[in-house]
Amino acid sequence: MPLTSSTRPEENLQVVASSGAREGQRILGLKGALTIHTIFGFQDAVKAENALELILDMSGVPFVDSAGLGTLMATYLRAQKTMCKLVLAGVNDQVKALAEMTQVSQFFPIYPTVKDAQTALSQQSLWRVEF
Repeated sequence: MPLTSSTRPEENLQVVASSGAREGQRILGLKGALTIHTIFGFQDAVKAENALELILDMSGVPFVDSAGLGTLMATYLRAQKTMCKLVLAGVNDQVKALAEMTQVSQFFPIYPTVKDAQTALSQQSLWRVEF
């Protein structure tokens, strides 16, 4: 079931969780701008995930503001703490330029499509340390 945040229709973000191509892989598909008005549903969806690999499908995200960028960094830090491989897919040119300009892109492998991300992840070994 999609999570929707914000009460303003022009500022909705839908987050749809689905299984990936293999066990331990999940995809969060985002549709809408990732902004101060929409980050809370995204944060809830990320907190609900416990995958070894998480692909953020950004193909439906036309815009990210500084709060959205900060939330992506918080997601990266959470992934590091839980030994989750986190990648972005389908990032548009505007969002990619913002990530590069702010040097946030150095923390995320970015792939053109979800399929490309799945292929790249399948070529890496799965590992996770439980404490």
